[in-house]
Amino acid sequence: MARILAVTWDGGGNVPPMLEIAAELRGRGHEVRVLGHPQQRDTVEETGLAFVAYRQDRPWSPLEPASGSRFLSKFLFGVFTDPKAGDDVRDELARLPADLALVDSMRLGALRAALASGVPTAVLMHTLHRYHTHGWSRGPIGAVAALRGMRPGRLWNAADRVLVATDRDLDPAAEHHLAGNVRYTGVVQRPVRAGTATEPPLVLVSLSTIFFDGQAAALQAILTSLETLPVRAVVTTGAVDPDVVTAPANVELHRYLPHDEIMPSASLVVGHGGHATTMRALAHGLPLLLLPMHPLLDQPMIAKAVAAAGAARVLPKTARPEEIRGAISGLLGEGPHRAAAGAIGVRIRRSNGAVLATDELEGLLERRHNALPQA
Repeated sequence: MARILAVTWDGGGNVPPMLEIAAELRGRGHEVRVLGHPQQRDTVEETGLAFVAYRQDRPWSPLEPASGSRFLSKFLFGVFTDPKAGDDVRDELARLPADLALVDSMRLGALRAALASGVPTAVLMHTLHRYHTHGWSRGPIGAVAALRGMRPGRLWNAADRVLVATDRDLDPAAEHHLAGNVRYTGVVQRPVRAGTATEPPLVLVSLSTIFFDGQAAALQAILTSLETLPVRAVVTTGAVDPDVVTAPANVELHRYLPHDEIMPSASLVVGHGGHATTMRALAHGLPLLLLPMHPLLDQPMIAKAVAAAGAARVLPKTARPEEIRGAISGLLGEGPHRAAAGAIGVRIRRSNGAVLATDELEGLLERRHNALPQA
């Protein structure tokens, strides 16, 4: 049995893959504890995993309203590059040593500290590898990280493993040379429950659990577009307070609702291009209408990749209700988009990402054990 420290942050779609892998490790007899933001305690402990809260890392809330430069600074100088996360990792490893650290790819301060500790370290990339290396690390975030001594590429390349928890065929990085420590696990998610699409068609609308400027207006445009369509819709507002939007009679409005309760009987998903919801929809064989919320995050690249595969249409978040209505009407019909989504779904369901990731991690532990002097 090994002791494993998993390091995450409260970013929404990045959390389930980490917890699924942690649960698989625990199921194989390893002792796993999760280091994260204080508000994540209930979510982690509900899975049966031990939780440790950051103590020195600056407070972070995905729901805090912010726009423009203030929004960007939350990510640039906060959750992604704040060195205090590294202090928490060092303190936790000193309190209770670990045989392996599994660190979210975007917690650079934590990753730097884990690597410096000498503990075997794996990185979990919870979205496209190409976005990490050609979007995230080459933009403003990468520039700030480099100034703080956390150049992302160097940190990832120094890790024992980089686990990419996505569908390789949708990731543009798969077409290029990858570092030797990179392994694709496939999408990490729970098994899909089979279902049958309802009549009238059911549309699931889900935007981000992180607050983005203009998100409420985009959500209202989507709601307005649904009013005259012969559909039933379930909308999870996420970071948007349901009280600030108006829903028509054919829409059921929730702040949060498990998507697995809806997707098995849905015909279409309208989303923002977040990796978790997009891959979950595709795993159910559902086509998507995607309205990315922020140009610097992974949403536009994911939307483009899924559209190029034929399973989605993409509109700007400023799209008018009539544009959204037309796109939804087209996607609800039969056609190559539905066949494309179904084919991607078969591919995603064929691979158990949590199992493959855990196999890789246990391989690291075994090599570490074999390298130690034998008594």
